[in-house]
Amino acid sequence: MTEMKNFNEKIIEEFRANNGQVAMFADYPMIILHTVGSKSGKTFLVPLVLTIKDGEMLLFASFAGAKKHPVWVSNLRANPAITVEVGDESFAARVVELAEAEAKSTVQRQADISEQFAKYVESAAPRDIPVFRIERV
Repeated sequence: MTEMKNFNEKIIEEFRANNGQVAMFADYPMIILHTVGSKSGKTFLVPLVLTIKDGEMLLFASFAGAKKHPVWVSNLRANPAITVEVGDESFAARVVELAEAEAKSTVQRQADISEQFAKYVESAAPRDIPVFRIERV
């Protein structure tokens, strides 16, 4: 846990120092979610790759192909009102989880265009990857 926390802290530091750019993820837009813990009520900062499709901001809970959901999934489900950092901007948002059928088709479309993501989907199976849409409030 500490190793992942240290990794995330470094990503967040680089993100904030470079207007949302992170060298390790240079080809992808990044986002920092300010989620509220479903059990603790504490605020957690979660750096994630952001997917923008047809003007919508989407988050895929692929967890790099892990067999379980990342912790932030339960946090978003319990507390969908969040703060988001994108680039040098911070704003209030609400996350909406896509319904199962829509999530599955969205995941499949993403897998069709990203070989790495397709590997995550294969590795995560039989777990379905949740997809969340970020809506500004």
